[in-house]
Amino acid sequence: MSMSITECDDCGGVSKQQLVQLAVELRLEQDALVTRDLVGFTGSPQSYPQTGLLSRGSALPLASTANYHGDDETLLIQAIQNGDVREVWDIVLSETTPGSSLGPNKDGWTPLHDAAYYGQTDCLKILLTAAPWMINTRTLKDQTPLILAVSRGHLACMKYLLEKGADPRISTTSNETPLYEACAKLNVQMVQLLVQNGADVNQKCLEGWTVLHEAVIQNNLEICEILVEYGAAFSCPNSHGVTPLFLAAQCGCVEALKYLLKSGADINSEAKDGATALYEACRNGHIEIVELLLSHRLDANKPRRDGLLPLHVAAKSGNDGIVSRLFPVTSRCQIELSGISPLHLAAEYDEDDVLELLIQAGFDVNAQLAPERSRMYEDRRTTALYFSVDNGNTEATTMLLEAGADPNLDPMNPLLLAVRKDDVEIATLLIEHGANISASIPTHPATFPACVMLSMRNLTMLKCLLDHGADAAACFQCEYGFKQHPNMDFTQTSCELLYRPQIATHSCLQFCEMISHPLVSHWAGPIIELLLDYVDHVGLCSKLKEHLGSCESWAHIKKKAVQPKCLMQLCRVRVRQLVGAKRLKCIRTLDLPGRLIHYLNHDQQRNIF
Repeated sequence: MSMSITECDDCGGVSKQQLVQLAVELRLEQDALVTRDLVGFTGSPQSYPQTGLLSRGSALPLASTANYHGDDETLLIQAIQNGDVREVWDIVLSETTPGSSLGPNKDGWTPLHDAAYYGQTDCLKILLTAAPWMINTRTLKDQTPLILAVSRGHLACMKYLLEKGADPRISTTSNETPLYEACAKLNVQMVQLLVQNGADVNQKCLEGWTVLHEAVIQNNLEICEILVEYGAAFSCPNSHGVTPLFLAAQCGCVEALKYLLKSGADINSEAKDGATALYEACRNGHIEIVELLLSHRLDANKPRRDGLLPLHVAAKSGNDGIVSRLFPVTSRCQIELSGISPLHLAAEYDEDDVLELLIQAGFDVNAQLAPERSRMYEDRRTTALYFSVDNGNTEATTMLLEAGADPNLDPMNPLLLAVRKDDVEIATLLIEHGANISASIPTHPATFPACVMLSMRNLTMLKCLLDHGADAAACFQCEYGFKQHPNMDFTQTSCELLYRPQIATHSCLQFCEMISHPLVSHWAGPIIELLLDYVDHVGLCSKLKEHLGSCESWAHIKKKAVQPKCLMQLCRVRVRQLVGAKRLKCIRTLDLPGRLIHYLNHDQQRNIF
């Protein structure tokens, strides 16, 4: 803009006389030269909090605007910021002031934007009288003076701008409008004025949200009523398919939900992922919302697209109050069709209270994941028990086992999982409740018990397994015997050694091959010594003898292996063989001297050789 103000008639400008008249009028107003109409804020302009839409984009602070404007423009911006009305009209009135002083800076901000932003209504009047064309000018972010005034809560500025024809339908680059900002600020008076002046109550932002969405999430009934009165749509979904009613349920806005239900909003609306309002209320733990929706007969058996029901997500979230309310209205048949039990989710997420509630309600503790859900896990787990063992949750494991959970249903036995995690307590629980101590790893065959293979580096765990009947004799069975063993490739990591027995020279891994790995071989002596306490006469293959001979301190172990066993040892082994691994715990009930029972159970180790 290159012309002076007095030359701007074609652009809607005014004469110097009109500006003088405006100045006189402002002087006659009470407190005309001070900042006023600052809604809810009494600080100085310099102390305004830098929040809201802000913020002249990436512009420098107002004191630095001389980089983008002339000296008069710098003074003008400072005068607006300080609310100095006399200075503003002096600068605008001056014949020497170039017209470009009212033009935009590098971020598209005009002096009118500053006046609206800082709530300087009197400055606003002078600027609009001088340059009415600025009324709907936009920054580079498409912010108008009106939306800046609204976002900062300056009611007087907003009123004046509307009176002068500011368009409330102009949106920012993110498609947010002055009405949206007024709803976000919970400013009922602003909302009322904007809708009365033509603001679009159904205009959407880039995410598809309407002003009713914003009013609902703020749980403000007064604003909701105003918007609905002016035509706001109840069931207008955002880009994710979320309606205002759905949002109220999701965020726990009880009053807003009641209002929408009373006004006839669609209770059966769904998001794009198939989630219902009830599902979201359950997921977020809003028990009052759940009760309200159930009282309106919302279907609790409508699954999300992934097949999960509200009961599933309530169990996962650990809200036992919601879980108990969903029992009577959830179909067990629908749960079965989903391919997953709420027990699985309660166990997976360590929600013990919910797990106990579900068990008491009669849910099947042996329910298994559908194949398509089991395949989501690398180990192909199927039971709730497996989840609790994997989490190391002793309480949940105990609850499930005492309720009748079968510890032998999963492809990878939970006992092996407990052994791998060095959890002696859970391993003992599983064995006492019938876990197969001879269980193998289907993809990793071995000639000795898999539980022994997984406990190589934990002698406490190994002894626990042997006490409960793990087959120690199988560890000494070697197809090569006294012959020389083939060379082995020891480039595998210890993890691969434990869980990838394909490193064996044949289809099944042998104990002597396992213990020959450099990362395990230093344990060979103690491991073999412990195993010898649970066998009768066994022979050591050439590989095991080589190991025992490699360490001088293991000489007594090698001697122990070749000497004949004493009668006490042979009797103990034989008695335990006759009793069988599944009944070893019955030995404690035999009418025998306590010292003998302790001996039979390996409760005390004695030097009997």
